[in-house]
Amino acid sequence: MFGEASGRFMSEGRITRIAARAMFPVTRLLPAFLLCLLGACGQDADTVSSGPTPLGQTQITALVWAPDWPDEMHRIANEFHRAHPNISVDVQFMIGNSVEENLKPKIATRNLPDLVSVNPNAYSAELAEQGILTDLGETAAWNNMLESLKPDWTSRHGKRFGISGGVAATLIYYNKAMFRRAGIAAPPTSFEEFLAACAALRKAGFTPMVWTGAFPNTLANGPFSFGFANGVAAHHPRDWKQRIADGSLDLANGDAVDIFARIKLIADKGYLQRGFMNTSYDEGIRLFADGKAAMAFQGTWSSGALMHGKDFDTGVFVPPWNARGKTVVPVVGSETGFAVCDTPRKKAALQFLEFIYGKGFAIQQNKRQNIPPLKQVSGKVVSDPLIVDYVRQVTQAPLTAPLYYSYLPTNTIELLHPLLQSVLFGKTSPRQAALTLDRSIRHEARTENK
Repeated sequence: MFGEASGRFMSEGRITRIAARAMFPVTRLLPAFLLCLLGACGQDADTVSSGPTPLGQTQITALVWAPDWPDEMHRIANEFHRAHPNISVDVQFMIGNSVEENLKPKIATRNLPDLVSVNPNAYSAELAEQGILTDLGETAAWNNMLESLKPDWTSRHGKRFGISGGVAATLIYYNKAMFRRAGIAAPPTSFEEFLAACAALRKAGFTPMVWTGAFPNTLANGPFSFGFANGVAAHHPRDWKQRIADGSLDLANGDAVDIFARIKLIADKGYLQRGFMNTSYDEGIRLFADGKAAMAFQGTWSSGALMHGKDFDTGVFVPPWNARGKTVVPVVGSETGFAVCDTPRKKAALQFLEFIYGKGFAIQQNKRQNIPPLKQVSGKVVSDPLIVDYVRQVTQAPLTAPLYYSYLPTNTIELLHPLLQSVLFGKTSPRQAALTLDRSIRHEARTENK
């Protein structure tokens, strides 16, 4: 989600003032990527050594955002080392609630990893503009990435700074058996119908939805991003991203208040699991997969776990954050991906990047079963057909919006996570939250545009 006197690295003050501009709209995705490939990967995970590097061997550092696939990342690194015995990989995992909060101190102290997870936003693009991230335009991974995703990973001056981790969409997974037992014949198509479905589920003795209050990143990807898409982007379909960039987007109004009010309403009505503010990312997935809740507001990146619940069939539907009679605006874009930093070990890191998106790709894909970001995939991989159909459907919508991390300013991203928690704890009202969001975006735009 830096500083050096020579000018190669930005000052920390500069980098924290980057306003997150969405430089290109999310375009329609190519039908070819929706092919569902079958296969499996059954190798055991191995731990990559981070001990002293033997003479003649290069050790690279990979700083990775992989909350739901750490074991697979270790396996990819281990397989890469087997294929390239002269290169070892020290895998380190990001913590907290955003990619950006992990990157800032690394760059400020000039302690750059060699390969790093990044988001498709102006913060990462500016790192590329400053020469901190390497241009990946000549790599096989870039050439193999879906054309529809490449604009998300291209800076305003043409730097190609990252490779997407997948096609990202947030959606609602639901337990079909619980819906039938609650008398719900079809998924809801408006927010009013959604509340009615929650009420019916609770009356039938079920927990309507699981939320991960201890990991607000998921709340931001889900209900916040959909609230923003349907309450804000829908009212400014042509220029809402530019309005964020120049500070002219008005969020001190009822539309923005409603983003937070709906999130609070679902909690206040008792439609969430007990202790939802203490629920972690992994625990939230487990609660749904174990049949403890009827719905999960999650991403396509978790479909490998959420589409295979215990003893029940899972369905998916577009979160109906639209008012009755209004067309829903789906959320779809690029997943967090990988970049290579301009370090003395850049050549080895580029080799590792190519392996991640080449021979190593099936290892993580068969765990996650998301939508691959590639035109052609090496090896046999699995993608869930319902998720493939879902993405095909939403990318044909008249208007779509990306996930919050690709358009909010970096400092606003970090502000949003505790703000969502504060609203749910009742410490901040939805109106106060909207005003705080408005002030942050305007401040970042003023600072950036000086």
